[in-house]
Amino acid sequence: MNELFIPTLHTFAMNNIFTGSCGAFRFRAEPKVVKIEGSKEVDFSKSTIVAEYWHGPFCYEKSEMEGHEVFPMSEEGRAAMQKWLEENI
Repeated sequence: MNELFIPTLHTFAMNNIFTGSCGAFRFRAEPKVVKIEGSKEVDFSKSTIVAEYWHGPFCYEKSEMEGHEVFPMSEEGRAAMQKWLEENI
């Protein structure tokens, strides 16, 4: 099985939503960024990444989600999200 590509934490810290697929498996990862008060810097300890997945030919808006999980915005959280997604392909 090919590993799913998951972008770097910097991508999520910039508030970018990421979608990907592997065959009929589709997923979406949306950051919930919290800034350090009085700063433009991301508070990684309070920020999260919400991941959802589904199987099928349709886009996110036209599909029923089969799984939903929230991960911390950290390298460990990113790795856990990738593992969770790969377990559900």
